[in-house]
Amino acid sequence: MERAGRVLGKLKLTKNTVSDEEIARSAWSTAVGKKIALRTHVVGLVRDRLVIGVEDAVWQRQLFTLRQQILGRLEQVLGRQIAKELEFRIAVPKIQPARAEVISSADEADEIRDPVFRLVYKAARKRATA
Repeated sequence: MERAGRVLGKLKLTKNTVSDEEIARSAWSTAVGKKIALRTHVVGLVRDRLVIGVEDAVWQRQLFTLRQQILGRLEQVLGRQIAKELEFRIAVPKIQPARAEVISSADEADEIRDPVFRLVYKAARKRATA
């Protein structure tokens, strides 16, 4: 039974249907394995060069030494050659916008139901900030 990536790679589809970049993206994790796939992602396909985003310079250097093996594995998974070169770029992680926190004027100690514990908490907080 053939993998779907290999079948898609062999099909002569129009460029509007499935691009080589999309095919490379889908085959990337299979070609490199789970550990590498967790730390990398396909950025894009520029001419015959597949650009890969990596976490840091250490991963960049290590994967650069393995680039020929990775290219061979990609070709094996897809059944044809999509890229002739791999370029590893350090990708800046996308930071999600932080949620604005609601500033409450109420004292957090007021949420403590037990009045004795509430007083102990307020006293301890006062000593810690003084």
